[in-house]
Amino acid sequence: MIYPKIPLAQTVIQLCKLKNIKHIVISPGSRNAPLTLGFSNDEFFNCYSIVDERCAAFFALGIAQQTKEPTVVVCTSGSALLNYYPAIAEAFYSDIPLIVLSADRPKHLIGIGDGQTINQKDVFENHILYSANLKLDLKDEKRPSDKDELPIFKNLENKLERILGLQQSIQSHNEEEINKACNLARFGKGPVHINIPFDEPLYETVEELTVHPKTIELDVKPLKIDQAELKDCIDEWYVSKKKMILIGVLPPNQIEQQWLDELANDNSVIVFTETTSNVHHQKFFPSIDKMIAPLEADDLKALQPEILITIGGLIVSKKIKVFLREFQPKHHWHVGDKHANDTFFCLDKHIVAPPNDFFAEFLPKITHVAKSNYLDTWTAVKQLRHKKHLEYVKQIPFSDFKAFSLMLKSIPNKTILQLGNSSTIRYAQLFNMNSSLEVFCNRGTSGIDGSTSTAIGCAVANAKQTTFITGDLSFFYDSNALWNNYIPKNFRIIVVNNQGGGIFRILPGHKNTDNFDYFFETKHHLTAKQLCEMYDFEYVTASNEQDLDVALKSFHNKSKQPRLLEVFTPRTENDSILLDYFKFIK
Repeated sequence: MIYPKIPLAQTVIQLCKLKNIKHIVISPGSRNAPLTLGFSNDEFFNCYSIVDERCAAFFALGIAQQTKEPTVVVCTSGSALLNYYPAIAEAFYSDIPLIVLSADRPKHLIGIGDGQTINQKDVFENHILYSANLKLDLKDEKRPSDKDELPIFKNLENKLERILGLQQSIQSHNEEEINKACNLARFGKGPVHINIPFDEPLYETVEELTVHPKTIELDVKPLKIDQAELKDCIDEWYVSKKKMILIGVLPPNQIEQQWLDELANDNSVIVFTETTSNVHHQKFFPSIDKMIAPLEADDLKALQPEILITIGGLIVSKKIKVFLREFQPKHHWHVGDKHANDTFFCLDKHIVAPPNDFFAEFLPKITHVAKSNYLDTWTAVKQLRHKKHLEYVKQIPFSDFKAFSLMLKSIPNKTILQLGNSSTIRYAQLFNMNSSLEVFCNRGTSGIDGSTSTAIGCAVANAKQTTFITGDLSFFYDSNALWNNYIPKNFRIIVVNNQGGGIFRILPGHKNTDNFDYFFETKHHLTAKQLCEMYDFEYVTASNEQDLDVALKSFHNKSKQPRLLEVFTPRTENDSILLDYFKFIK
């Protein structure tokens, strides 16, 4: 087998292998050549070449999202590393394990005016679980280039360090740092950065390993729920007649059905779910905005919970944030094994446990339920809203709203739905989702910058068909996502093209002015046709209800190429149709 000659590169690669980290996303470069040579010549690893580092990191994020295992991204030195930042921030706030391996120049070549050189140490310090800064291997004394390439003090330093046996110390330091970073990525569920200095020559290889690093396993003890805290929760539960459970971003199958059924059968409990929660029950309340937006102050007061339990990641619905900040619960408990966000400014308990573990320990201890009409009252409202929703969809003209009603119904059962941010996720929130779908969206930072790349990474990592629905600006912004050789034939993209940032027309502002059109909505006349030709996608269009209905009947069928459906909707009508919806269902 071929190995890089540099011991530090061997150490990094062998420890990734020992920790069973298989997926390696590499962007081309020279300084990272020792890593690229090592990973790509070892059949243990699944290596992907993605030129654009921003796309590469989101692609890796999509893989890690599906496998729930650390995925590695590898880049050269300089600004290449900074292009990882959006995906690192998303991974940080979405609890997704990423391992960033950045090649760097030796210390003595930093800050002297060399190209592709920046201060890489701790560059992600505000959005990273751990930053490991490795040490340069000592050079072989017999290497003839030492004298030519390095200042004389460097030669003397190398000789002194050899005499003191510091190479062994350097090797130990590097192994410990790599082990710590990789363990944190996996068990801390988030991104880590390993910065790796390499000196030239970079392309030399050997056929035998010269170092044999050892893996350090992390002793992870199962989380135990504080029993005194649990008793407090039970006592409060018994005396409360209005309890609300709000579930944010959650991977599929995180809570057992028996606990969902118990919650659903408690008349003092209502469970609000979001599209990204992947939790379903006929007695629960999806489409939060549909429920809350039409309510008056007296109705909101009646809905105000005494106990609020939040589960999962960030909440999409702005309306429920406004509601719960104004009508705060007496108690807010967050259940989760990582951080707890005080989203509603009244958090009083963080129960550090996976939601399923909490309910498995909590609900069996509840021996009776409080008499309450909380669930029945709001179920009646939900039924009325659903009826009015169907009436409205039936009568409106072709628009974003109408398109989403058709598109979401067309997604095949037991497949994956990836959603873009901004208007896309907010429209999706208004519709009851097929419970057999697995739904994902980059809600850690809620950016539009890497949604397509994430969806493609997801499609590569999961054999199920993936459909990605996105807006036009988000799609064009991340169009380099299509620049790779790994897109499965069953991957589907639906681009809702309303010729600009349609969500800005809904927000307060002076619409239909040159300033608004140019700087906010960013009106355009682009289409995805040329991109599909370039990247070998089958291209389909629809600009009315009949065309869309026909296109969707065959869109998800098997094909020899991935497919993209571009749906053109009326730019100046979408906003009024959406705003009128909330008036109609009131």
